[in-house]
Amino acid sequence: MEVFDTYMINKMFTVPYLDKMISGNSIPELLHQCKRYIKTEEATVGRAISEIYHFMDGNYRNEYFYKNTILNQLMIQKHDLYSTAALTELPIGESKADFIMINGRGVVYEIKTDLDNLNRLESQIHDYYKVFSYVCVVTGSKQLQHVKECLKESKAGIYELTAKGKLICRKQALCNRQYLSHEAMFRVLRKGEFESVLLKHYGKLPEVNSFLYYRECQKWIEKINIVTLQKDVMDCLKARTLLLVGNKLDELIPYELRFYAYFSKKYKAKYEGINTFCTERMEG
Repeated sequence: MEVFDTYMINKMFTVPYLDKMISGNSIPELLHQCKRYIKTEEATVGRAISEIYHFMDGNYRNEYFYKNTILNQLMIQKHDLYSTAALTELPIGESKADFIMINGRGVVYEIKTDLDNLNRLESQIHDYYKVFSYVCVVTGSKQLQHVKECLKESKAGIYELTAKGKLICRKQALCNRQYLSHEAMFRVLRKGEFESVLLKHYGKLPEVNSFLYYRECQKWIEKINIVTLQKDVMDCLKARTLLLVGNKLDELIPYELRFYAYFSKKYKAKYEGINTFCTERMEG
């Protein structure tokens, strides 16, 4: 198979680019390159995307590929999609959590592809433990031993994305509440979310001027038992992205685009637009 432009792959497999591509009904040259591998009667946009994704699987497993695999294999296959929520790129301290899954508990999945280095791994995990009690590192076969060495004293778990494309748990994640931080949990919440937590525990909100309000809210938050607060934070984060049962993402969206469909604000629960685009014929 042809070697596709990895720069264009990284550009195309992002939520903003796919949003723009689908809403504008525009087909980038990268997809047109796939036509030579597709029978004329099967030459649709969806089939072209599938061809590029197949190339990624064998040659270029970037961050999107990992995130999409986590969503498909660890969330859709192993949990109830409609009682489990996922988040991505959540800022925590000086880090951004690649993928978070919240069911009865919250788990951070930090991705380290074979293209990444491990320089910041220790500090990233430390940041995540300020809000979450479970952290897993998801890595490829080439990085596996290095990750194992880095985490041999850590309670963080390890998943390997194997050559066959399967996610296999190589080290179980253990609960770690040692670094939980009131401040870090307060900072991941939006205004309406931390106000709902305060109303739940105090039945009222601080009556101070707008200049002091944020600081006063944080003081009140810091008086809540930290494990209780963590449960409240998980509930708030879960509510941000939880799908409705009628959404049927796993039934209506092709495997390759499920991460995109889940996190697209433009097409969230409006999957007919994605399907229409995928069934477009590749003309020319």
